[in-house]
Amino acid sequence: MSKQTSHDSDVSFIQALAELLRENDLTELQVKRDYGENDSLNVRVSRQTQTVVQAAVAAPAPVPAASAPAAPAPVAAPETSADPASHPGAVTSPMVGTVYMAPEPGAAPFAAVGATVSEGDTLLIIEAMKTMNHIPAPRSGTIKRILVEDGGAVEFGAPLVIIE
Repeated sequence: MSKQTSHDSDVSFIQALAELLRENDLTELQVKRDYGENDSLNVRVSRQTQTVVQAAVAAPAPVPAASAPAAPAPVAAPETSADPASHPGAVTSPMVGTVYMAPEPGAAPFAAVGATVSEGDTLLIIEAMKTMNHIPAPRSGTIKRILVEDGGAVEFGAPLVIIE
């Protein structure tokens, strides 16, 4: 087929990709179809998702006598509920994939809360398209929080670890 030939099936193909996006709760799909030499279709379908964050700040108020010892807890809650991605020590994901905290199942994790890491040390692995990508520490410091779970999915730009 030549470039000038219309690919009528492309429209239905793109609509099917959009439907796959919705049905599987995906944020992005990218596909390339080769029709022949110098004739291809490269499609990227994406959508924005909204993240809703709920904070239970008024929960301690109904029981004033019992909440007196728990008063420091609401003060700490805004710090933990703040967006970790905006933290200056946040290490974000460079790709979409599956997180692995250890080099193999049953092995000791690469990093733990309270551990000191040097720049370049492996923090975790992200598997993307059957490729294991070691994620290095961008700076030296102490790991304050690990924001992902072993075996969990991660999106591009999602905070992984906080190093201070």
